[in-house]
Amino acid sequence: MYSARLLDHFQNPRNVGELPPPAVTVEVSNPVCGDVLRLSVEFRDGRVAEARFKTRGCTASIAAGSALTEWLLGKAPAEIAGLRALDVENAVGGLSAESKHAARLSVDAVRAVLQFIVGRASTPAAGLQTRPFS
Repeated sequence: MYSARLLDHFQNPRNVGELPPPAVTVEVSNPVCGDVLRLSVEFRDGRVAEARFKTRGCTASIAAGSALTEWLLGKAPAEIAGLRALDVENAVGGLSAESKHAARLSVDAVRAVLQFIVGRASTPAAGLQTRPFS
């Protein structure tokens, strides 16, 4: 069963869409479950000014993407580097064992954004595909 907070993010997702450059846009996928998360983040004055997402996946992945964009706002790269899957789980009011992949996908997207902004080549986590967009 899903929490009321998760259902709210699923039924009323926040910050859906993409941001144009100079925003950083990355896409991560989990080939095991097939979920895909595209995350766009724009930094201004060293902090996340805007964040948007698009998800192709399950209810939990859509809700997690929505909650992630809210969590990111106003944070500096050093702060978002500390994001854990548990933070995403808490933001949606908890996830069942079979839905925890949604939180991991959100964390992987944030890691891809961070890799992109520090100029390193995207190196996906085990089993994940990451692709930066320009």
